Amino acid sequence: MPIVGINSLLLALDETYRSAGVANYNAQLLRHLPAAAPDLHLRAFVGDRRFSAAPGMAVARPAWSTRRPLARIAWEQSALALASRRLDLLHGAVYASPLLASCPTVITVHDLTFVHHAAALKRFHRVYLRLITRLSAQRAVRVIAASENTRRQLIDWLALPPARVIAVPNGVSEEFAPATPVAVEAFRRQHGLPARFILFVGTLEPRKNVERLLTAFAQARAHLNADTYLVIAGSKGWYYQQIFAQAAALGRGDRPSRVIFPGFVPAAQLPWWYRAATVFVYPSLYEGFGLPVLEAMASGTAVITSNTSSLPEVTGDAAILIDPTDVDALAAALVRLLNDEDLRAHLSAAGVRQAAQFSWRRCAEETVAVYREALGLPPGMERSP
Repeated sequence: MPIVGINSLLLALDETYRSAGVANYNAQLLRHLPAAAPDLHLRAFVGDRRFSAAPGMAVARPAWSTRRPLARIAWEQSALALASRRLDLLHGAVYASPLLASCPTVITVHDLTFVHHAAALKRFHRVYLRLITRLSAQRAVRVIAASENTRRQLIDWLALPPARVIAVPNGVSEEFAPATPVAVEAFRRQHGLPARFILFVGTLEPRKNVERLLTAFAQARAHLNADTYLVIAGSKGWYYQQIFAQAAALGRGDRPSRVIFPGFVPAAQLPWWYRAATVFVYPSLYEGFGLPVLEAMASGTAVITSNTSSLPEVTGDAAILIDPTDVDALAAALVRLLNDEDLRAHLSAAGVRQAAQFSWRRCAEETVAVYREALGLPPGMERSP
């Protein structure tokens, strides 16, 4: 039985920002892989000691803590390279693989922010990600991209053979689903949330375009119900100081800002925040996939998002798409959707249908199909002895 290793060192079970993004991808992939690959021996490399694997998956843990980036990189390029001698295939679930791996490798590339919006990242991150992604992708037998847009960008950036790069979209968890109005209202009251609010969820950093969202909200307020708030949920990332300064400026004089920063929302509560929102807005400048948009649609909330990168792939025709650099267009979309209950109901129903096309089970099954290609196995069958 072929042995497939999955490097999931970035999986984190903290109730903090560490559990979002690629950590969530790792957790969901490991949860669903065993059912998708009953004829493969799966071995997950996980640093978080709270992780418990599903039946059918072994767990290997680093000998030292890999929470810090340099410690993780050192372990990946040394100890994991040695461990690859006992593997038939190694999957680097977040960009990187050991450059001296002894077995064939697959990597997942989640986005190319470090190429297309490099200024939005700190110098170390953009330099490291450009280098490790280039080297890992060039030696990998297959590269998984989180969307078709990311796939095309990867092929263009590295001149990779198109057959080696495969788009495998993320999924959405079953917890993200509509709830009854009574239950939603009870949650809203329990957490002191406004009766009408626009919700944004994401790390506070330049690529998420929160500053333009604040400007658009300021423009739209004159045409909205006076009790409409903007709720910006997410952890502080980097270069976020201007966001708070701009929000404070909206409240100068006798006019309240009506902007709320609740910070990081725990995973268990997140579906309820989406459900409680009147509208979800995600004007990101660039996404490799755009999971918050999918989660909001699955929860039954009408969505406004960007018409760029991968986001149109995720939304289909189930959202209002705007140019994220056009503040006037974003303000107009907010006014239109918040003042049109019928349109919100239409997009809510369309979003639930669109989100149903994406699941973590499908993501795992398509990932296993990539493993089989990389191993030279027929679809759904293990390698002959």
